[in-house]
Amino acid sequence: MKILEAIVLGVVQGLTEFLPVSSSAHLRVVPSLFGWEDPGTAFSAVIQLGSTLAVIAYFAQDLICLAKGSFIALKTGDYMNRDLRLAVGIILGTLPICILGLIFKHWLEQDNSPVRSLNVIGLAAIVMGVLLFLADRRDSQMRNLSATNAQDCVLVGLAQALALIPGCSRSGSTLTAALFLNFQRADAARFSFLLGIPAVGLSGLLELKKMLDDGLSGSSASALVVGFIVSAVVSYLVIAWFFKFLQMHSLKVFVVYRLIFGVLVLLLSRLAIIK
Repeated sequence: MKILEAIVLGVVQGLTEFLPVSSSAHLRVVPSLFGWEDPGTAFSAVIQLGSTLAVIAYFAQDLICLAKGSFIALKTGDYMNRDLRLAVGIILGTLPICILGLIFKHWLEQDNSPVRSLNVIGLAAIVMGVLLFLADRRDSQMRNLSATNAQDCVLVGLAQALALIPGCSRSGSTLTAALFLNFQRADAARFSFLLGIPAVGLSGLLELKKMLDDGLSGSSASALVVGFIVSAVVSYLVIAWFFKFLQMHSLKVFVVYRLIFGVLVLLLSRLAIIK
């Protein structure tokens, strides 16, 4: 992979990881538009580590407080502590995607896997766009993270597992589930981002280890490093912007984008413009 390709894909990853539009779908479609080879799930997972680093940096203070609060709660036996409940919730919400990812890992990673087909990506973008629209227009979005319970975490975690299908979007599916559970937009996004840290991070680290074990050439390693750095910087900027956006706006613009994106992918695929 050329450095220019790595930069472009790093920007695409950073722009789309935390917005409800599906980074995996864009990392599949954009190279096809430029006539580049499909970077594959391994490269995509590794540069997603840049996005993971960005969200850890952005929520560093929250994560430190969460860890300290959980430790103190366990030490004192305060099992109803807010920090401890949220930490346990993140663990519970991470289990579905980890379990299903391991079960279907071999099938999902195949370059010719039906799940990575453009038709599936287009349809998933449209269907999840409609669901996001229905969730976002609800008038009962009053809950915040302090009201999170185990059932909420499991349900949002199951929605996160849909991200194994390119086009569904990890952030989009978790946001949709949280909004259906009546969480406020900003709190739904915060929980979505926190929930993504272990899921995306573990996936990226496993793929990185595999690539290192298989051996990396100098050019491949350079491309990975560049993609990682660009992804981290762009992701951090997008996270900061997205939270400000949610304070003033609904998610309708992303619904419209998903519908247009899905239709274009299906149309361009049918015309053999992208393959």
